Amino acid sequence: MADSHRNAFENAQRQFDLAAEKLNLDHSLRRVLRVPQRELSVNFPVKMDNGEIQVFSGYRVQHNVSRGPAKGGIRYHHAVDIDEVRALAMWMTWKCALVNIPYGGAKGGVIVDPTKLSQSELERLTRRFATEISILVGAEKDIPAPDVGTNGQVMAWFMDTISMHRGYTVPAVITGKPVEVGGSLGRVEATGRGVSIVAREAAKHLGLRIEGATVVIQGFGNVGSVTADMMQRMGSKVIAVSDVSGGYYNRRGLNIPEMIAYTKQHRSLEGYQAEGIERVSNSELLEIECDILAPCALENQITEENAGRIRCKLLVEGANGPTTPEADDILFEKGIFVVPDILANAGGVTVSYFEWVQGLQEFFWTEEEINNKLERIMQHSFESVLAQTLKHKVSMRMGGYMVAVARVAEATQIRGIYP
Repeated sequence: MADSHRNAFENAQRQFDLAAEKLNLDHSLRRVLRVPQRELSVNFPVKMDNGEIQVFSGYRVQHNVSRGPAKGGIRYHHAVDIDEVRALAMWMTWKCALVNIPYGGAKGGVIVDPTKLSQSELERLTRRFATEISILVGAEKDIPAPDVGTNGQVMAWFMDTISMHRGYTVPAVITGKPVEVGGSLGRVEATGRGVSIVAREAAKHLGLRIEGATVVIQGFGNVGSVTADMMQRMGSKVIAVSDVSGGYYNRRGLNIPEMIAYTKQHRSLEGYQAEGIERVSNSELLEIECDILAPCALENQITEENAGRIRCKLLVEGANGPTTPEADDILFEKGIFVVPDILANAGGVTVSYFEWVQGLQEFFWTEEEINNKLERIMQHSFESVLAQTLKHKVSMRMGGYMVAVARVAEATQIRGIYP
């Protein structure tokens, strides 16, 4: 689905450079902030169910920790590479700063297709990877979370592994855990909920009625499916969704609860059928005329090749880095209002922060309290980005980067350079 010819880290650095220029940031500070602070690359053996030993490669990158401990997910995907992880870590730095939570950015990944592993193989891989990167992680220094290809169970194994090493339970070392072992209520839905909140706020700004608005969503994993469900609950009409099996389009609207139930049973939408559905490719899906388009899959989905054919009024980035800088320029010229990833999908890390705080103090909030706190943070963050955007007459992405980069730069300057 992603364009493998594009380097995600180069895109991330270019986005930073543009914001740094707009902020007239000191060049010494630019050199510090445009590269990761710390990178760990590991190659580790895992015993497979048939007794064979396979060696897997993985990474953990910390981009910046000026505002607090590093925070970022762990991705299991066959296309993971070091530059992708670097980019994701950098985006996490800006995302945490944008919603003003006390974290720096990090990311991790293992080069593996998790669907080809048994549950026991997946557990052994997770525990070994957790051990390999344990020199970096900790509740006070680097807190991983789920990402593409990982889930609450994987996080539980990760937390248990670190806890076994320490000799006592350390719930705050990881977020996105099941509630039964210290996870937070509302965490699973948090990213998709955040996407739908900022979509609603952006629609309000544009004078677009959210009730009856047509919505297209690329990706039907945790983020995409929750976004689809939330948008439908708001009264929008979800007309197309897609996953690895392709796209499913019905101009009259899709039965999202039925499709979610199907994926829970079959692990994807492969084989799903319903009256009136047309099959489209993932690339065709992005070009369907609609009010709101939400790319919630992988990076580099909207490029200079297809940006001119995008036909939406509002684009809300549920995925990390789905739009290239070149495509950004085209969309801006077309008058498409883009809510950038560092704002749109920040609901997940926000509730991860709530989970971390609850784990540290061993005191838990209700789901209603979690959702209300998330709502306030997402609304306030949208308003701060919009204000910067209107003040400087720039895109929402540039407005968001200006807010986030300025906060990280200020923290870095105040702390100074050691020694």
